[in-house]
Amino acid sequence: MATVSLSAGVRSALTSLSQTNSASQQGQYRLATGKKVNSAVDNPVNFFTAAGLNDRAGQLTGLLDGISNGVQTITAASQGIDSATKLVESLQSTVKQAQADAAANRPNKVGTADVLANAAEVTDTGGKSRKDIALDKRIGEAAVAARATASDTGHLIDTTTNTNLALTVSAGATSYTVDLSATATVRDLVNEINKSGVATASVDDSGRLNVTGSGSDTLRVGVGASTSAALARVNASSGTNQNVAIGLAVADGDIAGAGIVSAGGNSTVRSNLIKQFNDLRTQINELAKDTSFNGKNLLNGDKLSIVFNEKTGANQSKLDVQGSVLNSANLGVLEATSATAVTGTFNIQSDTDLASVSDALTSALGSLRSTASSLGSSLSIVQARQDFTKNLVNTLTQGADNLVLADTNEEGAKLLALQTRQQLSQTALTLSSQADQAVLRLF
Repeated sequence: MATVSLSAGVRSALTSLSQTNSASQQGQYRLATGKKVNSAVDNPVNFFTAAGLNDRAGQLTGLLDGISNGVQTITAASQGIDSATKLVESLQSTVKQAQADAAANRPNKVGTADVLANAAEVTDTGGKSRKDIALDKRIGEAAVAARATASDTGHLIDTTTNTNLALTVSAGATSYTVDLSATATVRDLVNEINKSGVATASVDDSGRLNVTGSGSDTLRVGVGASTSAALARVNASSGTNQNVAIGLAVADGDIAGAGIVSAGGNSTVRSNLIKQFNDLRTQINELAKDTSFNGKNLLNGDKLSIVFNEKTGANQSKLDVQGSVLNSANLGVLEATSATAVTGTFNIQSDTDLASVSDALTSALGSLRSTASSLGSSLSIVQARQDFTKNLVNTLTQGADNLVLADTNEEGAKLLALQTRQQLSQTALTLSSQADQAVLRLF
């Protein structure tokens, strides 16, 4: 094949046109991909640095899903705590309703044996009221029990031998004992019972002694007499004396005395509140079971681990949120009954039990608030790390882009310049060819 020789002008024009075409193709590729570094050949340092930044950004983006699930899991538990708090507050309201209905549940002793003055005494005292006759009577005297007359206020028991008197008022674990003077009257007895704080006493217009307990526990009131103050107090506390009505005369002896035993009845209102209380209590347990998210329930004792970075081992950053078991038993909320309390229950008819439950509910609220505070603290940490991770991903991505992305404005301007240069190179090639043709025209 014959070799074709090109003139210097044509060869120079072709070379320039080839370079312009190559640069134009590169500019078009950069505009098409949006990157100025598309492979390690373009710029190995920038290419691999950007790849590393994008890889870390991708790993952190993957962790954001776990962090988001962690936020929702803690939020679900927090909402469960808020709802449980409302249920406990409803339980408190139920207890207050039960405590408000107290009158029907108070031990009250009123009976014919407690009449301390009769119609005959009214006549004998010249028309003095039964109430005043009863209040003025002495508890004891060195003689057989005597009725009131115009000249004598009368007395209830014979204290010829047993000159010491004592009073005991008790209900549940509370007891009040006091010595009575030898000349103490029923009025003094009533005043001492009222001082006890355990019961209140009065004498009505029929001359009947009324004693009402301050609480719902069985009320015991005893009056004892003996040869010494110590024995009188023992007798006042004895079951024998507390089962003898005060209105009756008793034999002279170490167990001389009189008393009252009275138990309160069941309140219908309180009985009706049992189901309401127990239903609310059950709902606390059901609520805690339903606060799971994505298989994790922090109110059922589950542990939540939230990973914040892409590293492993000791360099890994994470937060462990240990849940706790939330139920009525752990909160100290007992089941309500209308009978003597057994383990795990309380008697709603008992003022003492109601007071204990009220205290337990207050403690339960404190425990719930403490748990809510702990969850809130964990949630704040996770949300802060979530925001930080999002910002870090943006920073890494932007840093990688700065290394490899093309400036479209610059590349567009270069391409336009190259196109102009290409046209000029083509014109130069044409001119060089025309100069060669002019030589041929000489022949």
